[in-house]
Amino acid sequence: MMKPTLYELPSLPYSPDALDGFLTAEMLELHHDKHHADDVSKLNATLAAIAGARSENRTAELPALHRRLAFHGSSHVLHSLYWTSMSPAGGGKPVGELARAVERDFGGMAGLRRQFLSVCEGVEREGWGILAYEPIGDRLIVTSVEGHHGAGFQGAAPLMVCDVWEHAYYLGYRNRRAQYLQGFFEVIDWQSANLRFERVCRPVQAAF
Repeated sequence: MMKPTLYELPSLPYSPDALDGFLTAEMLELHHDKHHADDVSKLNATLAAIAGARSENRTAELPALHRRLAFHGSSHVLHSLYWTSMSPAGGGKPVGELARAVERDFGGMAGLRRQFLSVCEGVEREGWGILAYEPIGDRLIVTSVEGHHGAGFQGAAPLMVCDVWEHAYYLGYRNRRAQYLQGFFEVIDWQSANLRFERVCRPVQAAF
């Protein structure tokens, strides 16, 4: 059996200064090169620790290690989605099937924006706002995650995410989270979100 590959930090899909006016190059580099990279390193280290504890029958260590796995693994996934949720050519509104789903489930773009901003502003301390496709109900939902992995909607596939941990915005916005969130909507890569929607919607539906 082949050995599983290690997780790797993905490259930013644009230059660090590409979102200047919303996020500075310093903010992006600190967030990507330090915070995200640290979670990738800790994710790989946690997997190695789990393998060691399992092979040596140190089962008492496994519950704590699996909590760490959920935290760092979810952080890696969400950060990877965050970078691709934004684009220097972003903003505007969704198109195609995603646009029709937004109209059906939120009454249009204005309804989605109000709900998403409200949910993100309401995250206590650190967490994420997520637009996701929920396959059992065949609908789009807005949900939040406390930390990186708490209080999520199991089975829902994230399409677009916004990081509302303070390290994502504090260097440029201080405690003005609402201002950061308004700026986020001006750089959302709806084309990327639409591609994810088309990729996950039908296969995920079939799985249920």
